[in-house]
Amino acid sequence: MKKVILFLISLFAVSCKDNTSQQNKESEIITRGEQVIIPENNPVFKKIKTQIVTEQEHSDGVVSAGTIQAIPNHYAEIASPFSGRITQAFIQLGQNVSAGSPLFEILSSDYFSVQKDYTDALNDVQLAEKNYRRQQDLVKNGVGIQKELDEADTDFKNKKTSLSNASSALKVYNSKGGGIGSPLIVRAPIKGEIISNKIVNGQYLKGDADPVMIIAELSKVWISGDVKEKDIRFVNTGDQVSVKVSAYPDRNITGKVYHVNEIVDEDTRSIKVLIECDNPDRKLKPGMYATVNFSTTPEKAVMIPVTALMQQDNSQYVWVKTGKHQYAKRSVTTGETDQKTVRIISGLKSGETIMTEGGIYMLDAK
Repeated sequence: MKKVILFLISLFAVSCKDNTSQQNKESEIITRGEQVIIPENNPVFKKIKTQIVTEQEHSDGVVSAGTIQAIPNHYAEIASPFSGRITQAFIQLGQNVSAGSPLFEILSSDYFSVQKDYTDALNDVQLAEKNYRRQQDLVKNGVGIQKELDEADTDFKNKKTSLSNASSALKVYNSKGGGIGSPLIVRAPIKGEIISNKIVNGQYLKGDADPVMIIAELSKVWISGDVKEKDIRFVNTGDQVSVKVSAYPDRNITGKVYHVNEIVDEDTRSIKVLIECDNPDRKLKPGMYATVNFSTTPEKAVMIPVTALMQQDNSQYVWVKTGKHQYAKRSVTTGETDQKTVRIISGLKSGETIMTEGGIYMLDAK
């Protein structure tokens, strides 16, 4: 009797083992080349999510890092035009000035020479003019000689040319001359704010010294950025752009493409682009870093979740649903991506169903 019971127990155990083995076999993922079949009783089945591929409005967008800078015509570095000693300063750091406003005065022997040349030329013109008028009167009254009149005329013209040259030398320094020995008053060439001032009364400056003052008008600024050669087709003069600066992360700044350079940097394969931005509150400072987003015209594109994209060596693929529980591995070519979606350039079309989650479990099934 005991032997019969032991036999029945043994037979039951073998039967259970066979049933379990059969069930495990039926739940295994089946791989056939580039295709897999996932039975419903496989634990992976419940972890799989799918989505129908559709075309969506998509804008590629171009992002560039840039640096804020003053507009050259709104920026001036002031250096001493002559070697000399500063005798007086008329401005302070942060002060607003107009074009022509006095900045500082400097005593310089070089400037005295320019003043003397101008004064001498002015006196020479006055004498030459008197001589010319006198010769005109003599010839008019029949007691003069035409040759002497012609010579006086030529001399008068030459003296006026010399005076014009001496006057131009003074204009270079925004000076009208003054008396010989008077100091040169250096004036602002543009309106703006004094953003740097190194002037010290009594200091001696050399003619080749570094600038002692900087004036900038920062109500508008440029952002200089580099756009990759492959993206430059999306950027045009006059386009509106959005700008972000790390100093003010919550501030929305808009700008406009001012200029697209005609030359490609051969080292970086990029093109310099200038964006002009309004800066009424002077928050944007030259030297700040900025991120520029160039918007592009939206177009229809196949977009899929980044979770659907798989990677194998240097290629990318997705799992496309080909049957009730069947999926096929499909290579795809991708484009731009963000944190959630990726653009598919080739390999998928609208209406197909893809695996958006669970693809990672297929790695062991290959």
